[in-house]
Amino acid sequence: MNNSSQNKMASGSMTKLIVTMSLPPIVSMFIQAMYNIVDSIFVSKIGMDALTAVSLAFPMQLILVALFVGTGAGVSSLISRRLGEGNRDAASKAASHGFMVSLIYSVLIALIGIFLTDFFIRLFTDDSLLQGLTAQYLRIILIFSFFNFISNAGISILQSTGNTMMPMVSQLAGALTNIILDPIMIFGYFGMPALGVSGAALATIIGQLVSFVLIVVMFKKDKSLEIKLKNFKFEKAILKDMYIVALPAIIMQSLASVMVSGLNLILIAFSDAAVSVLGIYFKLQSFIFMPIFGMMQSFRAILGYNFGAKNKGRVLNALKITLLFSVCIMLAGTFIFQIFTEQLLGMFDSNAEMMSIGTKALRIISLTFPVAAVGIMISTSFQAFGKGMLSLVISFTRQLLILLPAAYVLSKISGLGLFWYSFTLSEILSVSIAVPTMSIYLKKTFSAWE
Repeated sequence: MNNSSQNKMASGSMTKLIVTMSLPPIVSMFIQAMYNIVDSIFVSKIGMDALTAVSLAFPMQLILVALFVGTGAGVSSLISRRLGEGNRDAASKAASHGFMVSLIYSVLIALIGIFLTDFFIRLFTDDSLLQGLTAQYLRIILIFSFFNFISNAGISILQSTGNTMMPMVSQLAGALTNIILDPIMIFGYFGMPALGVSGAALATIIGQLVSFVLIVVMFKKDKSLEIKLKNFKFEKAILKDMYIVALPAIIMQSLASVMVSGLNLILIAFSDAAVSVLGIYFKLQSFIFMPIFGMMQSFRAILGYNFGAKNKGRVLNALKITLLFSVCIMLAGTFIFQIFTEQLLGMFDSNAEMMSIGTKALRIISLTFPVAAVGIMISTSFQAFGKGMLSLVISFTRQLLILLPAAYVLSKISGLGLFWYSFTLSEILSVSIAVPTMSIYLKKTFSAWE
């Protein structure tokens, strides 16, 4: 990391720092959320079966997200803390480990894509048409995951050094490529064959390839850290420090896959339309949540740096400012979901059944968006502090201990009418646990520093 980046995170205006460092990842995450939505909009034009197939593939895609987001959290937290301590060599070794681990992930996921895709799909549906469509989409995404893993590893490493502009450029280029290619490859424009859901998957992979190429070019120019992959050897101490945060974060992110899978199993007993609505919700939700996650990427680097430097004042200041910004973003999201519900669902060619189910679902779930912002901020903070297990406990409580059991019980009591309130219940109860946990941890940590 260069001196200007060090000085910026150590002594710059916290509000200005959070805004300037967060804007690039927020923009890139916003664009990524947009192309996720655009992807589903184009797929919905094929038919509800195609949209349901993509929704059924979503839990397995979340496993990929869990691996690169969770590992990214571990690598980013370790790098920023080591830079805060002034140890550039240790930070560079952590970055090299991040790349090599991501390479191993991509090989394992490709093997899963080749041999286990059909098995996974059969867990959720006996419909041969849905099985075929889901397999077409998912197998391509899994087998060619290499570009996604490596580019996301590079993005996390650059962000941990305070460089958020270059990752934004990479993500933007990949997202825009995907958006442009979606209609061409799905419907067969400009002489291309109409590939349907396979075309949507291929457009995604090509977008990830573009992002990968740009990340490789950027790392050749960036001198913040020295990445050494030739004659590389894993070091147990670095892996331990990395996975103290990464493993709980991976498990935490994987809980989302378990959660969505469980919710799909409950909903498919009602109708395919209910499953499609849940898929639509998660696509639309990402439009609001992705900017928050973008801000949290820079927040984690800032917080980790100042935590490593044992700067109590700046740690507290970062927490307060980020909480204020994230709640404001979520309030805007609640407003959008409450006022423009029909228009949002209409983008996906929703039929009458989907409109009826979706209108109620979106309005109920969005009421607790601001509460979710508090939980996300606290979870990210524990990752920055190197306390990944605390982050995991909070997420596990929210997604498995509360949400899934509540969804099952409420659906049995009153069908879909009460099902959606399980989201409200889980957010409120989990935050009521997270807030005092954070307060106790900070008091103990600050006392030890004095």
